[in-house]
Amino acid sequence: MNVFDIIGPTMIGPSSSHTAGASRAGLVARRLLGEEPVWARVVLYGSFALTYAGHGVDRAIIGGLLGFELDDVRIRDSFRFACKAGLDFTIEISEEDMGHPNTACICLRGKKGGSVSIVVRSVGGGVVNVVEIDGGEVLFSAEYDTTVIFNNDRPGTVARISAVFAAHEINIAFMRVFRKYEGKEAIMVIETDQQAGEDVVSELRASENILKVITIPPFRV
Repeated sequence: MNVFDIIGPTMIGPSSSHTAGASRAGLVARRLLGEEPVWARVVLYGSFALTYAGHGVDRAIIGGLLGFELDDVRIRDSFRFACKAGLDFTIEISEEDMGHPNTACICLRGKKGGSVSIVVRSVGGGVVNVVEIDGGEVLFSAEYDTTVIFNNDRPGTVARISAVFAAHEINIAFMRVFRKYEGKEAIMVIETDQQAGEDVVSELRASENILKVITIPPFRV
């Protein structure tokens, strides 16, 4: 735990979990999409659904989808900026129990035709946990340089991916592999001490059994 876990990040208020965390939920969804979003469907659960208007959860998530950082005053008027940017969005609430009170499901489509759907939780102090991508279980916070790799679940894939990072002298802090069924598609989340540059990403994408590679820079404190 560090001081930012206690006092929270520099942000537009009022709440580190409901406003800052919501903003980061939008930011991480945008980064996973990897392009400018033009359509968004946001579903709020639990405490997010009950208090979203008063705490600005909806405006914060839309601000994050537009790329606004936590301390950007435009978050307060993000709906208007979304209209100007051509972002068509809906905000919905649900009574479904998602296992955590501050949970949102964010579905996006981008200008270039890409799409992504994530489930993300705000766990306090502005920290978020992404727990699902496109229906697949994951777990990461985007506080490190993060590389998300979609791959076919085949023997040797993890070793080959690790070798690419080692060859470029990038230290892996955490690596997790998630899959629904043996031999099907898997998702690998690799959090590193250094950024994976375009040369690393190109090498990863060219590797056998790799379907998609997304890099996410760490959140600014």
